[in-house]
Amino acid sequence: MRFFKLLGCVCLLAVSMFAQGDRGTITGTIADPAGAVIPNAPIQAKNTQTGSVYDIAATATGNYTLPGLPAGSYEISVTVPGFKNYLRTGLTVEVAATMRIDITLEIGSATESVTVSDSAPLLKTESGELSHNVTSQRLNELPVLGIGQGQAGSSGIRNPNAVLNIIPGAYYTANSEVKVNGAPDNTQALRIDGLDATSSGVPGTPAQSQPSVDAIQEITVQTSNFSAEYGQVGGGFFNVTMKSGTNKFHGSAYDYFVNESFNAAQPFTDNGQGSKLKPRQRRQDYGFTIGGPVKIPGVYDGHDKTFFFFNWEEFREFSLQNTTSQTVPIHPFVVSGVFL
Repeated sequence: MRFFKLLGCVCLLAVSMFAQGDRGTITGTIADPAGAVIPNAPIQAKNTQTGSVYDIAATATGNYTLPGLPAGSYEISVTVPGFKNYLRTGLTVEVAATMRIDITLEIGSATESVTVSDSAPLLKTESGELSHNVTSQRLNELPVLGIGQGQAGSSGIRNPNAVLNIIPGAYYTANSEVKVNGAPDNTQALRIDGLDATSSGVPGTPAQSQPSVDAIQEITVQTSNFSAEYGQVGGGFFNVTMKSGTNKFHGSAYDYFVNESFNAAQPFTDNGQGSKLKPRQRRQDYGFTIGGPVKIPGVYDGHDKTFFFFNWEEFREFSLQNTTSQTVPIHPFVVSGVFL
């Protein structure tokens, strides 16, 4: 029995280690105004959306690293006797990215504080990888998801792989082809919250097995020079992070609607009623999302601790496959192969 308990713990540990691929890192050095490092300084990172706190201390050389941070908005604070309290806000941790934030403390009392709100530098200095980070909001704002276009079938579903349409050196055809940096077709890998979700045996990652765009927080596509931990991939590593609940209830409802009433008619046609023909086209992609803290009145308050997020989406489509008119005889009939 003890053996099975130990085996279960090892398996859970292995899964948790594997799932760290959807996390980000903040690193840097803590120094005084003269540039001398400050050893063993306590550092705290706080997720401003969920209230989660991550504590760590700098090394003897003044370096610090906050690994395994879930993607999101953060602020970091440093409190050292003899120096003003330091607070850095407006930091956005991205999936599989390392952000370098060097901290310079000012001499003063602990009752004083210095708040820095500048955004983090965009230049990557901690690794040589080439990656592109795109949020679901940006996908919805750009005309890349195929809504309202003429394609029918599952290729008309909003597919997050359409992110390749705005990434240099990438090519994408819905349900058919994914190509990154000239690598062989459909040799990409997909991770959702750190877990393998690569479609096997079907080309191009079909839309039927995709996560909903409105449930995705961000997509990081690593195209070259990425870490060996993201192995078993030839043409691009798709690292998808799903949305999470926060301390505030939030949600959305949507319906992407296509109807032939909004389409232009076919020229030089007649529907027999004095109007031109409009081929029937009915398509709807609708759903909703909701998230927030888990609360059971009088029993449990999950503020800063426990959260939920739920998404539901449905796609419906009706279309005509043939609009060609056919003429058939209506008077003659055949009996025993002889026309009467």
